[in-house]
Amino acid sequence: MCRGGGMFAPTKIWRRWHRKIKANQKRYAVVSAIASSAVPSLVMARGHKIESVPELPLVIGDSAEKTSAAIDILKQTRNRRYISRKGSLIVYGTEGAKLVKAFRNIPGVEVANVERLNLLKLAPGGHLGRFVIWTKSAFEKLDSIDGSFDKTSEKKGYILPRSKMVNADLARTINSDEVQSVVKPIKKKVKRAPMKKNPLKNLNTMLKLNPYAKTARRMSLLAEAQRVKAKKEKLDKKRAQIPKVCLIPQEEAAAIKAVGKAWYQTMISDSDYTEF
Repeated sequence: MCRGGGMFAPTKIWRRWHRKIKANQKRYAVVSAIASSAVPSLVMARGHKIESVPELPLVIGDSAEKTSAAIDILKQTRNRRYISRKGSLIVYGTEGAKLVKAFRNIPGVEVANVERLNLLKLAPGGHLGRFVIWTKSAFEKLDSIDGSFDKTSEKKGYILPRSKMVNADLARTINSDEVQSVVKPIKKKVKRAPMKKNPLKNLNTMLKLNPYAKTARRMSLLAEAQRVKAKKEKLDKKRAQIPKVCLIPQEEAAAIKAVGKAWYQTMISDSDYTEF
């Protein structure tokens, strides 16, 4: 067991911890997080208990001055008894409000200024749908800070992103009578492309392109047959001129072989070499 010592492969200060992102992308993310906080299904998916909340987004007054009053306003909006996780986010509008001191000591509850909204607080862990409680003054400032479809924003060169579709139900839009009356009917007959054939290998395809190909093919076959016939006749004529070799009978061949063996034995006996 190792006691003490340094950390293996420690984190370095020169590591690239941060990434530069365009300002419009940051603004788009913040606006999307604010919009998702008004969707009940996304808020409930994060674990917030909003069954008793009258409406989303929830707007309250700036009257809370003490922590006890702030707890009465919240009334356990998230069912966590022992583990303190991310709870509600209180957004205020006036700087130096007493509401900040009232909510800052409640575990899991965070406070943010509407002019300095942080994406890490609006969507902790990259998950949208945090339960956001707005004060009246903060909610009134949203149109001036981020703008609207009819009003420009205080941020230079920023326009509030507009949704591409008014009705997000795409299936309902496609199946509507207005769209189906303009769309072309379904093609029941499927027209398949014919298979292309090589005319050099397929005779019928070649005849469609060149009707004379059949006659040319027949003439080439006849000419080939004539060449084969002429070659055969020429070879037969040459073979007929070669004289036939007379074959020696078997008895005479055996006698000739015996004479050769006898001459060989005589030559060995008359020579100076002796067999060992």
